[in-house]
Amino acid sequence: MTYSELKEKSTQELEKLLADLKAELFSLRFKNATRQLDQVHKISLVKKDIARILTALNAKKMEGDK
Repeated sequence: MTYSELKEKSTQELEKLLADLKAELFSLRFKNATRQLDQVHKISLVKKDIARILTALNAKKMEGDK
C-alpha cells in the first residue's frame, strides 16, 4: 500500500484500515511468540503500513486546521 493511495481515502476509511492493521499486527506478534509464524518479515511490513496510515491521518488533520 502506497502513501498516494492512502491520501485518496477518507478519514473514516483510514481509521478502519488502521484498526484492522493493528489487529493483524497483534495476531502476527502472537504467532511469532508461539513460533507459528514462518514469514517474520510480515511484522515489519504491517508496522510500516500503520506508520503510513498515521502519516496520512495527521496530514488530513493538518489540512483541516488551516
